[in-house]
Amino acid sequence: MRTLIIWAIIITVIWFGWDWLRKQQHNNTNTAAATGASAAQSCTSAASSAADAWGSGVGRFANPPYDVSAWDGFRSDIESRARRAEEKCICSETACATAKSAMADLRSLINEMDQSLRSGSPPPSDLVQRQEAIDNAVNSARDQAK
Repeated sequence: MRTLIIWAIIITVIWFGWDWLRKQQHNNTNTAAATGASAAQSCTSAASSAADAWGSGVGRFANPPYDVSAWDGFRSDIESRARRAEEKCICSETACATAKSAMADLRSLINEMDQSLRSGSPPPSDLVQRQEAIDNAVNSARDQAK
C-alpha cells in the first residue's frame, strides 16, 4: 500500500512538471511571436516615416535651379531616417526584410539624385516609378506586419 502511494505521488509530480513545462514553452512561443510582430511594426513605421518624408520633399529638387544647401539638409535627414529604419529592421519577419529592402532602394535613389544634382544634370528619369515602388514595398511591409 505504501509503495502505491509513493508511485501515485511520483506520477502526480511528473504530470504537474510536464504540464508546467508545456505551458512555459507555449508562453515562450507567444512571447517570441509578439516580440517579432512588435519589431516588425516598429521597423515598418520607421520605414514609412522615411519614405513619406522623401515623397513629400523631393519635389523641391525636381527642377533647376537646385538649392544645394537645402538639398544637403534634406538628403541628410532622409538618409538618417532610412538608416534608423534599417537598424530597426533586424527581425526575421518578412515585413522587416521587405521594409529593409525598400530602405536600401531609397538610399540608392538618394545617392543617384545627389550625383545628378551636384553635376547639374536632371534627376533620374525613373524617379517617380522608383519612388512608387519604394512606397508600395513599405505599404506591403506594413500590411505584413499586421
